[in-house]
Amino acid sequence: MIKHQLQITTRSIRETQYLSQKLGELINQPLIIALIGDLGSGKTAFVQGLAKGLEVPDGYYITSPTFTLINEYPGHYPLVHIDLYRLENINDLADIGLDEVLHGQAVIAVEWADKLSDDLPAEHLLVALEIIADDSRALNLKATGQNEVNLVKALEAQWNAVRIEQ
Repeated sequence: MIKHQLQITTRSIRETQYLSQKLGELINQPLIIALIGDLGSGKTAFVQGLAKGLEVPDGYYITSPTFTLINEYPGHYPLVHIDLYRLENINDLADIGLDEVLHGQAVIAVEWADKLSDDLPAEHLLVALEIIADDSRALNLKATGQNEVNLVKALEAQWNAVRIEQ
């Protein structure tokens, strides 16, 4: 399986959102993004930027679907935002129709994706967020699959170009 990894440190929530917005702008096909990290590490902020890049209309406020488990938003690719934080049993995944969602034609962002363990499709983008300081986050993007690798490489080129300009 083709893999690629990118590590980025962001210094504010806005910078995290900017990074994920750029990712959203580059997406041109369905994608599964598995988000992992402690509470407050920036998973929802990442999805907020992603939504902007996917052109989710401004009237939609992107919040973590902690209680509803799944929120769906229109965009140039539909965005499905899933939060597994409150999920207590892996068997509950079948009850919410997660298998059908994961194989749909959308960009799927799954918070607390570590609860899925072996249930993630082989081709996906894993984004691990780590708190470094109050506003700083380490993001480790691990792409598995050719399309995912190409996407992360394109994001890396854009991110590096922005860094050179600053």
